[in-house]
Amino acid sequence: MDKEVVLSKIATRLRIHSVKMTTKAGSGHPTTCLSMADLIACLFFDEMRFNPQDPHDWANDEFVLSKGHAAPILWAAYAEAGIIPERSLMTLRKITSVLEGHPTPRMKWIKAATGSLGQGLSVGVGMAAAMKLGKSPGRVYVLQGDAECAEGSVWEACNTAHYLRLSNLCVVVDINRLGQSGETMHGHDIKAYERKFKAFGWDTISIDGHKIPEILKALQKARENKNPTAILARTIKGKGVSFVEDRNGWHGKPLKADEMKRALEELGPMPPVDSKKYVKKPRKSTTLQLKKRFNFKRTFYKEKVATRRAYGNALEKLGQVNEAIVALDGDVKNSTYAEDFFEAFPKRSFQSYIAEQNMVGMGLGMSAKGYIPFIATFSAFLVRAHDQIRMAAYSFSNIKFVGSHVGVSIGADGPSQMGLEDLAVFRPIPGCAVLYPSDGPSTEACVETLARHKGLSYLRTSRPAMPLLYSQDEKFPIGGSKVLKKSQKDVAAVIAAGITVYEALKAYEELKKEGISVKIIDAYSVQPIDKSGITREVEKSGKKVVVVEDHFSNGGLGDAVAMALSGKTEILHLAVEDLPHSGEPDELLDKYGINARHIKNAVKKLLRS
Repeated sequence: MDKEVVLSKIATRLRIHSVKMTTKAGSGHPTTCLSMADLIACLFFDEMRFNPQDPHDWANDEFVLSKGHAAPILWAAYAEAGIIPERSLMTLRKITSVLEGHPTPRMKWIKAATGSLGQGLSVGVGMAAAMKLGKSPGRVYVLQGDAECAEGSVWEACNTAHYLRLSNLCVVVDINRLGQSGETMHGHDIKAYERKFKAFGWDTISIDGHKIPEILKALQKARENKNPTAILARTIKGKGVSFVEDRNGWHGKPLKADEMKRALEELGPMPPVDSKKYVKKPRKSTTLQLKKRFNFKRTFYKEKVATRRAYGNALEKLGQVNEAIVALDGDVKNSTYAEDFFEAFPKRSFQSYIAEQNMVGMGLGMSAKGYIPFIATFSAFLVRAHDQIRMAAYSFSNIKFVGSHVGVSIGADGPSQMGLEDLAVFRPIPGCAVLYPSDGPSTEACVETLARHKGLSYLRTSRPAMPLLYSQDEKFPIGGSKVLKKSQKDVAAVIAAGITVYEALKAYEELKKEGISVKIIDAYSVQPIDKSGITREVEKSGKKVVVVEDHFSNGGLGDAVAMALSGKTEILHLAVEDLPHSGEPDELLDKYGINARHIKNAVKKLLRS
């Protein structure tokens, strides 16, 4: 049978599956599936090479459905390829099914959760970079909607893809003209998309997305191009079903039973094609082989050091023993000290420049391909990529985030540079470990701990150099804490992390002179908090607690401690309550109520209550 005839029949099968699935589910986006059926048929059953038995075959081509609401047609393609049973398609969106409304890695062939629009291309950039680094023969294909091209992160990704010369990356834009609530920014003006992608150095190919010969020719040309390629496909939303074709108001609406019957009559009977026969496997099944060790020789510090500096030392040492470690930077590597890794391992170092959303999306793609990304920037800038961080969690990614320059303690640079919301961003994410070390040795130990942790994690580092508190070999496990000062006479406990640990220790000495004994706890593991350890120590200290943190009052250490103690303890919470100002670090710690003087007064207030 002629190739073009076969692919046309497969496209019809995909359309029929999509209509049936969404009607059965009672929700979904059939019209967007109908517009891209010809593109999917050509990609999965002629262009792409993949091993249906192994989603992690290192030679596989990768596919990212950036327009995640078109998940039904992706599930249909997997069924046609023999990856999942065809009968499972009718479980779409059920709580017992991995075929969710938008793709997540609960379905093992999905490497990144999508559906928050504008992020898939960044993931594809990260995958393509990782595959280039690991010498995979595979290519990456991202299918993206036209509406999501309004997202700035798309163009951040385009910029980086050209900078990294990712000729193994191809984006197919399904330009079907209609978004959720009306026409997209450019409608069917394909020239407008051409100008934009070309401006970022991409090769572009404009086609009719329903003409299979044009699709095949474009995909072949993309393989030959030296630059990343954008195939701009003009399509019709709802293609194949006359009463929804190119009509607004049908986005996200499944067909009712009678409408489905009409649609299936127009689409015709299910074509008798064994699509599995047309899956093209990679020439060779391969596995990525990387040396992965996590213990490294820690630095012996003789004098005070900033935790951001210690992070740089640790990352470079970790890179020596673990070839899966990659570093991503947002043009601040000389401040986060990731520059040490960049100098030692240039091939595993990726400069994202000031484009934090794309940087996080790239990390997600690299994690999906088996690398362990360490992503470092100022914590204030990292939180602008909150949505990408959120989607990394839904992708079960193994990413290590590092936020430096936290709190008012950074000093005169002022509020725009002060990370005061970062703990509130990372703490709510299930399974995300959040560590906040106070000195050099504890920072290096925390880097090793987080590298071993499988999943999302966040390391909070500070700008000022601080004295040493811990030995070179001390362990800092996730979910732990350290008691720095204690006695049988303790009347209260002061719980701190990072830079406020030092303020707590100063307050301890001042209170001691007045005959008041308090316990000092370093709650370096903010999430998960050491619930049992802290509860035990607090109960021995009169059940009176002062929590002090260089963070806004909501979502940080104070909330973590309060949840751990479950309302059984009297707590005074010292945190930054007002919008901060420029100044010297010591001035700011005092002005915003989180230095030793305020801690001492808080303890006395508790004792009077």
